[in-house]
Amino acid sequence: MKTFLDEDFLLQTDTARRLYHDFAADMSIIDYHCHLPPNEIANDINFDNITSVWLHGDHYKWRAMRANGVDESFITGGRSDKKKFEQWAATVPYTLRNPLYHWTHLELQRYFGISSRLMPSTADFIYDDCNAKLQTPEYSVRNLITKMNVEVICTTDDPIDNLEHHQKIKADNWGVKVFPAFRPDKAMNSDNIPALNAYIGQLEKVVDSDIGDFYGYISALKKRHNYFAVNGCTVSDHGIDQMYAEDCTDKEASDIFAKIRSNQPISSNENIKFKSFMLHQFAIWDYEKGWVQQYHIGALRNNSTRGFIQSGPDTGRDSIGDFHQGKNLSKFLDKLDSEDKLAKTILYNLNPADNELMATMAGNFQDGSVAGKIQWGSAWWFLDQKDGMTKQLNTLSNMGLISRMVGMLTDSRSFLSFPRHEYFRRILCNLFADDIENGELPNDIEWTGKIIQDICYYNAKNYFDFEKK
Repeated sequence: MKTFLDEDFLLQTDTARRLYHDFAADMSIIDYHCHLPPNEIANDINFDNITSVWLHGDHYKWRAMRANGVDESFITGGRSDKKKFEQWAATVPYTLRNPLYHWTHLELQRYFGISSRLMPSTADFIYDDCNAKLQTPEYSVRNLITKMNVEVICTTDDPIDNLEHHQKIKADNWGVKVFPAFRPDKAMNSDNIPALNAYIGQLEKVVDSDIGDFYGYISALKKRHNYFAVNGCTVSDHGIDQMYAEDCTDKEASDIFAKIRSNQPISSNENIKFKSFMLHQFAIWDYEKGWVQQYHIGALRNNSTRGFIQSGPDTGRDSIGDFHQGKNLSKFLDKLDSEDKLAKTILYNLNPADNELMATMAGNFQDGSVAGKIQWGSAWWFLDQKDGMTKQLNTLSNMGLISRMVGMLTDSRSFLSFPRHEYFRRILCNLFADDIENGELPNDIEWTGKIIQDICYYNAKNYFDFEKK
C-alpha cells in the first residue's frame, strides 16, 4: 500500500516516476490566467493568518462547507478567522475523493512542510504553525509565489482598472513577471441595464470624457485596450455563458446603445445582438495587437437568489450550464477567420458534454501560421480535478495535438493554489507512462520527456511570447 501524498503521489509506474521527477517537476510555472489581486503582490503583504490566505474568497471550500452543514456565518459571515478555520478543519475529513482533499494537503505540504492530515484534532496545531510562518518575511506574498518557481502571472483586470499595482510591480524589477489581462465582461453586460449605465459612468471618469453615443463608447473602450497594451497586457479573457454571434450592424448596435443609455428595455434579440457586436469588436482589437484571447464558456451563475442576496456573486453558487455551444462558436470564429482577423485563441468549456465539441472546433481554425494557434484549454473549474483533467487530456490527444497544448493554469484567487500545476503534471506524466508501459507508445523517454516539458512550460512560453514584455 502506498503512503498518502508521498513523493510519488499519482505516479503509478517507474516510467511515470521518471517522467515526472526527471522532466516535469522542476519546470517553471507560467500561470497565464488567475484571479490573484495585484495590489497584494505590489505591496508584498503578509497575511494575518491561514484563514485569510486560504479561505477568504475560495468558493470551492465554501461549497464543501455548506454541503457539510456549516452555517453561513462561518463561511462568508462575521465569525472569527479562527472559528472559520475550525469549521474548515471539521469539513476536510468529509471531502474524501473530492479534489479539495488533495489540494488541501498538497498546499499544507508544499508551503508549510506540514504532512499531518487536517482534521479537528490537528486544527489548533496547524493553525498556529501556519500563522507563525505567515508572519515571517519568507512567507510574504511574493515569496509564496517564488517558492513555487513561478515565472509569469497574468491577473484578470477590468478595462477601467488603472493598473497602478502592475506598474509598481514592474518598477520594483521583481523577478516574476506579472501582467494584466483585459476582461471586459461588465462592458457588454446588457442583461442589467442599470449596472451597465453605472459602468459607463465609471468609464467616463477614467477616460475623462463624456460618452454621448455608441461611437464614443467604443472609442473609450479602445483607449483602455490601448492603455492595457502599454502596460504589458498581451491577453484578454471573457467569462460568458455561451458564445454570442448574432449578426449586428453598426447602426443596430448604435440604436441599441441609445436605448440602454435612455434606460429603455431592450428585447432579448437586441441583447444578444449587442453582446455579439461587442465580442467581435474586442476580438478585432486583440488580433490587431497580436494578443491571445481566452473564452471561458458555460457557467450558469448565481443560481440561488437567496444566496446571492445573502453573500453576492462568486461565492460558490454557480454550476455547469447546459447551453448549446457549437453553432454560435463556429459562426463567431469563422467570421473572424474569414476576415483574416482571428487571433490566437484559447477555448475553455465547463460542461464536459462539450469536450469533443471544443476539441474538434479548435481544429477547424488551425491555419498553420502558429503551432496550436487555436487551443482547447485545460480542464476548468468543476472539471479541474483528476477525472476531469484525464478526460480532457485524452480527448485532446484523440482529436488534436496534445503535444502543442499550452498546459495548466490555476484560475484561482488564492496564493496557495500553485500546486495545482504539480497536480496536473503528475496526472499528465502518469497518462503518458501508462501508454508506454502498455506498448501503446514507444519507450523513448527522452522524446516523451521533451513533449512533457513542452506541455508544462515551453509551449506556453512560445505561445504567449512574454519575453518581449
